[in-house]
Amino acid sequence: MMNEQTQISYRERMTRVLCYIEDHLDEPISLDELADVACFSPYHFHRVFRGMVGETVKGYVRRLRLERAAAELTNAKASITTVALNSGYESHEAFIRAFRAQFGCAPSEYRHRTRAQRVERMLDSIFDPSSSTKYRKSILGDAIVEARIEKLQKSKVAFVRHLGPYDQCGVAWEKLCRWAGPKGLLTKDTVFLGICHDDPEITSPEKIRYDASVVVSDNVQPENEVGVTEIGGAEFAVATHLGPYDKLKDSYAEMAGRWIPSQGRECASSPSLEFYRNSPEDTPPEKLVTDIYIPLK
Repeated sequence: MMNEQTQISYRERMTRVLCYIEDHLDEPISLDELADVACFSPYHFHRVFRGMVGETVKGYVRRLRLERAAAELTNAKASITTVALNSGYESHEAFIRAFRAQFGCAPSEYRHRTRAQRVERMLDSIFDPSSSTKYRKSILGDAIVEARIEKLQKSKVAFVRHLGPYDQCGVAWEKLCRWAGPKGLLTKDTVFLGICHDDPEITSPEKIRYDASVVVSDNVQPENEVGVTEIGGAEFAVATHLGPYDKLKDSYAEMAGRWIPSQGRECASSPSLEFYRNSPEDTPPEKLVTDIYIPLK
């Protein structure tokens, strides 16, 4: 049985592998390549990966590509054939078979269904029975006080990966803060953010990826379960959300389904960011302030 230090080392190395896969999802990825990233024996790497992640490497990569394809079908105007090619499938038919196996329906049916659901949510948000006017005057939801397009400058962040529902990420934050505190990285100016890799309406709850993160200087290095990555360097649609975290999904829907299209833009297939401007430890839920950054094409 592995001792604690060995377990930490394995998790650190596997985190590097998962980040590498996410950064190279459009490229062919070999087992030898991943084993080298993790400093594992190529002979045993696949077994280690399956034992720790719960999926084969091939299955994990295929799932991420199909989940990204599902998001593209929902948000983009690209043809199903284009989405299939972007997902690494050489034929339309192979993509349809794989997509049906993952989501239980054909891509065309999925696109029609999810767009219909988006329109229904949009109409629900416009028609508000509790309002005396019954109509909202703004294209933005009640929780959003500002929306804009902004180029986010590149920043280095340290993070701890959480797997599971977004509302259960507290353990990851505790681990990150225990690591950052003694290093003097937690000050009144520290920027706290979450890197949200998955859409909970697409990805199974137990497989959702979330990185509890803080912005750090360039000299900070990964250590044990704490990884280091870079964010920014692209344009984002930004919304300032007021209120509890469990209502963030409504602001995401407003932005992705209404505001971003109204600007003639489309969502990109990369993680969204959440910058937490105050803390739930000393702030009532209704007064929490979160800046949502949705990447744009």
